[in-house]
Amino acid sequence: MDADIDFMRLALEEAQATAQAGEVPIGAILVHGGKVLARAGNRTIRDNDPTAHAEIVTLRAAARTLQNYRLTEATLYVTLEPCVMCAGAIIQARVARLVYGAAEPKGGAVHSCFELLSEDRLNHQVGITPGILAEEAAALLLAFFAERR
Repeated sequence: MDADIDFMRLALEEAQATAQAGEVPIGAILVHGGKVLARAGNRTIRDNDPTAHAEIVTLRAAARTLQNYRLTEATLYVTLEPCVMCAGAIIQARVARLVYGAAEPKGGAVHSCFELLSEDRLNHQVGITPGILAEEAAALLLAFFAERR
């Protein structure tokens, strides 16, 4: 549990940096073998890419580093519950475990709206640990959007 908190703090640092860049503050960290293999925040605006969510950017970087699209022994830490697109990418990458912070009631695909990662009809299921530093992750998002309204 302590390691989960430490890695989620790193994901929150990515989210904060992303907010400063004007992007929706979501951060992700991929840990493999106890070490951070990749990290990123949302880059949809910067890259003009609707798929450049923090999770996708992180998974792509980790796969390049490992030279393997399968990340079977990895844990992905994300500050917000992943959407359908990101949940699909997590399954395709064969990520072993997902740890996320805040729930996403309007589009979360892990528990809130859908439960894709635990769908037994799929070829891969992911271990899930929700709610790690959820209050901090939610506060960051709320502050970001309050500033823009």
